[in-house]
Amino acid sequence: QVQLVESGGGLVQAGGSLRLSCVASGRIFSINAMGWYRQAPGKQRELVAIMPTGGSPDYADSVKDRFTISRDNAKNTVYLQMNSLKPGDTAVYYCQFKFKLRSWSPQEVSWGQGTQVTVSS
Repeated sequence: QVQLVESGGGLVQAGGSLRLSCVASGRIFSINAMGWYRQAPGKQRELVAIMPTGGSPDYADSVKDRFTISRDNAKNTVYLQMNSLKPGDTAVYYCQFKFKLRSWSPQEVSWGQGTQVTVSS
């Protein structure tokens, strides 16, 4: 089984920065995409940023020019650098990997456990 472990959340003042990390453990044949989602209280989970393998990153309009997604393929790790944070960014942030365990196996999806990001005004 593939498990994702996140770290880096916390409390920060508006205008501050945080960096989230998510590392996958387990034997993975290939990773199709790594991404970050978030869910605020009373709202649906939404895409924040996604980076497909061999493709360009894509961001939610609300975080463009403030957040940067990056990945370290050798370490099966994805990062989310969050700058100029706003109270509206407060949410639980989840990482997601789309991957294959074997060359012939179907794509699978795993989620991290979530990490709380709270931005105070």
